Amino acid sequence: MTKKKTRKKITASKPKEQPSGIEVILDFLLKLIGKGGKWAFITILVLALLVLGVGAYLLNRVSENSATTEVDQRIDVTPTQITAMKQIGQWEFLSVSDEELVDTLRPGFFSDDELIRIYYGTMRLGIDMSDANESWISHDNDTIEVTLPPIRLLDDRFIDEARTKSFFESGSWSDADREAMYQRARQRMMVRGLSKSNMESAEQNASRQFYQMMRSMGFEHVKVRFAQTPQERKKQ
Repeated sequence: MTKKKTRKKITASKPKEQPSGIEVILDFLLKLIGKGGKWAFITILVLALLVLGVGAYLLNRVSENSATTEVDQRIDVTPTQITAMKQIGQWEFLSVSDEELVDTLRPGFFSDDELIRIYYGTMRLGIDMSDANESWISHDNDTIEVTLPPIRLLDDRFIDEARTKSFFESGSWSDADREAMYQRARQRMMVRGLSKSNMESAEQNASRQFYQMMRSMGFEHVKVRFAQTPQERKKQ
């Protein structure tokens, strides 16, 4: 007679799930309410309201005491910077080369005396920072404003006398005669050199260079304009 061997079926038991923190709190509250009834519920409600009130009060205090950061957009131009820019002195923004032929005739008893000369000159148009007024540079909030002196002829003696040539000469001429011819040549050159288009070109060059210079010094917003000439002030 044979014995049958029996095998026991072993099943793995699932681990018991641990309740979450919220479930534990809810279970505790339900048990507390079940034991104490409405008075326990009222007590819990009062405690909850108290906690919310304290939290709101603390949050308000933190908001009031929080530091505020303000951006100071004012621009300060130091006296050293102003002095350095004024020390530029004369600044040329346009050069105009010209030549002029001038002749003069002096009637004589037997024949006329004549003198013809050719003059060469270079006119330099620009500004002289010594002409700038005291408030030539200022700031308005985040904008730097620059008021430059008017564009003018930087050198009155712009004719190169070493290059002056006598194209034709007959008779005898004095230094006063030659000076008169020099002045005629100078006036004619100035009419062409100081034309409206040349003055505007010099202003544009000056505005661009000063704008770039101020930007390189760290100023983001720059306005450049020119002071009025004495003739413009008289017209007003």
